[in-house]
Amino acid sequence: MDRASLRRNIDAMALCWKDIRHRIEWLALKTVASVVPILGRDALPLLAHTLGSAAYLLDGKSRATALENLRVVFGDQHSENELRKIARRSFISFAQVQLDNLWTPRLHADNYLEFVDIEFESPDFEAIARQRGSIWVTPHFGNFEWLSVIFGLRGFSFKVVAQSFKNPHLDPVITSKREHTGHQIIPQSGAMLKLLRHIKSGGHAAFLIDLSLAPNRSATVITCMDHLLCTTKLHAELASRTGLPLMPAISIPRPGGGYTMKMFRPLTDLHGRDPREIAQECWNVIEPSLLADPAPWLWPYKHWRYLPEENLRGTTPYPDYANPNKNFDKLALELFATAPD
Repeated sequence: MDRASLRRNIDAMALCWKDIRHRIEWLALKTVASVVPILGRDALPLLAHTLGSAAYLLDGKSRATALENLRVVFGDQHSENELRKIARRSFISFAQVQLDNLWTPRLHADNYLEFVDIEFESPDFEAIARQRGSIWVTPHFGNFEWLSVIFGLRGFSFKVVAQSFKNPHLDPVITSKREHTGHQIIPQSGAMLKLLRHIKSGGHAAFLIDLSLAPNRSATVITCMDHLLCTTKLHAELASRTGLPLMPAISIPRPGGGYTMKMFRPLTDLHGRDPREIAQECWNVIEPSLLADPAPWLWPYKHWRYLPEENLRGTTPYPDYANPNKNFDKLALELFATAPD
């Protein structure tokens, strides 16, 4: 057998194993998804603690990423032991979110207030949102999945922009939970036109605004915890084009279980403004809450994938996984060169 044939056989075997692995993951998720809604609510925190702690111990790569992120953000503010505790709690928090998402079918209009409190910074938050549509934003903090679910039970129907899983078999299972209260999950590809039509007709859009994106036309650069983050600008672009309000929110874990849905003051008068400025202003509303209680944020995620050139980063440390990228530097330089002093 020649080398080319051997390579083709190896590639075919790798694809076959990948498909088998994906189907095993799908079967495991389907099984868990059928069992979790049967469990009593009190069982989920213990299960999340067990699963999250196990993931922290066994997933060395994600644990290393979480600790790198925490070190570059907090530096000497916390001891190494404290950073490890925060990282472990982040794993547990994410496990809780996933279990809660699978438990979502148990939520309905008559019982959801048993599990969440809703705190409005502005008393007319919902009235503003209902006037002619709105754009809702949140980070991967606390139970970000339930924010849209809970407000679906309050009469809001969203188109939600979400990344697909690497295993495509998992998408239908998770999407069915996310769409439980009438939402529609759409991919980022081609999202702008779909969302424009939707919100111009009085609909609502929802975004996770802390995902790291490739430096392309749908991305912008913001300062996130004193580091440059290449992230989506779709929410800001829509607000600039339509003048619709941005509705920042976070889901804060409560002691003893449940969540407080904190709805910040809506950002208004955004028509025609620079999307990067809007994206930064939106993040600035949310960031203090994350710094005050960092554990519920998704620290195992590679937020800062791009290492800015020296004149942009100065002496700010970046994680070891961050790599130089000319397109990122070009985008950052263009944006900050035109930013007002």
